[in-house]
Amino acid sequence: MPRSAVDPAEVGPAEVGGAAVDPAAVGAAEVDTVTEVPVAVVGAGPAGLMLAHLLGRAGVDAVAVDLRSRAEIESTHRAGILEADAARDLVETGVSDRILREGHEHEGTELRFGGRAHRIDFRALVGASVWLYPQTEVFTDLADARARDGGTVHFGVSDPEVLDADTDRPRVRFTAADGTRHELRARYVVGADGSRGMCRGLVPEELRVRHGTEYPFAWFGVMAQAPASAPELVYAHSEHGFALISRRTETVQRMYFQCDPDEDTAAWPDERIWATLQARVAGGDGFRLVEGPILERTVLRFRSFVQEPMRWGSLLLAGDAAHTVPPTGARGLNLALHDVKVLAGVLLRALGREGEPALADYQPLALRRIWRAQHFSSWMTRLLHTAPGASPFELRRQLGELDSVVGTRAGRAYLAEQYTGWPSSR
Repeated sequence: MPRSAVDPAEVGPAEVGGAAVDPAAVGAAEVDTVTEVPVAVVGAGPAGLMLAHLLGRAGVDAVAVDLRSRAEIESTHRAGILEADAARDLVETGVSDRILREGHEHEGTELRFGGRAHRIDFRALVGASVWLYPQTEVFTDLADARARDGGTVHFGVSDPEVLDADTDRPRVRFTAADGTRHELRARYVVGADGSRGMCRGLVPEELRVRHGTEYPFAWFGVMAQAPASAPELVYAHSEHGFALISRRTETVQRMYFQCDPDEDTAAWPDERIWATLQARVAGGDGFRLVEGPILERTVLRFRSFVQEPMRWGSLLLAGDAAHTVPPTGARGLNLALHDVKVLAGVLLRALGREGEPALADYQPLALRRIWRAQHFSSWMTRLLHTAPGASPFELRRQLGELDSVVGTRAGRAYLAEQYTGWPSSR
């Protein structure tokens, strides 16, 4: 179902995909082009681009738009742990095999508590692994694939709006980076514009239900110029609080520690950051982090959130536009990629013989995994973080729970299966 320009017979002076168009035919506000497309995607991050890629492989055109420029997205460094299925999808659907060449396969992870290290062996427990591959690189691979395959992506747009989402002729209007005004006439619009985007708010207030909780702590994230301190991720619980040790590259490391949500990054010189991190991973085994200059500081607030319904009229929500999870369990990107994998299949059916009734399958299929991920992310967050004002009893209870997780095969297997993800059929 290729993209097509509006019928020239309908139009007058302004240009629409190579044909002239009467501005009255496209609405009160003048636009420079009008394009018909089966699917318009608001948001060109990994979720939006992966959806466009999957649809394009099936012969269905999808145009994606994003407020951010491509350079802006690529300069926003974000960590990323990919489930085996997500990594496999990137390779097998022809996005890129760069993850196999430049990513790091992790067959386990380490929990540190009570001053000791406890490795969870994913491969031995559930026969799966994860890939350390920054979300920024996933975006780059997908953006390159869309350009390679001739897909249309408008980065750096302004004044985007979705019109008539409750009808079978929704429209997306925007001003392109070059100042020209465009309208996409679609059969379906997908909101993949993140937790701060406009699409989730288009669902009428009387119809939507929002579930969520705020956490009373945040992560202080740093990028440090230093060699890796450990071969795999280290999740640390101590009397001083939580810390996560990860990596960005062989020479740049990404690390986090629990802090107050209102923490001021300016109050943290390098020496204080390293002292805090070292205290939180210290133990009788003498483990220490390799230190180096701090390149970046940020405070990452997080919450759990789900909005229902994920479909209203011809609008469907995917990824962070519909749900967010705390980063502890590394579910966010994986959940978004799973959403669009399900949605691509549903949209192909809806655009084919089944028609609109096929859309009814999207929300139940997506929500089952979303709520599983919400449970795991919340559980792992509460397992490892120290709540403000926690009593000595609660701290000892938490250590008992950690010991139950690492001290039993069932506990280790549960964490391994949840962390590496569930096959899409489950």
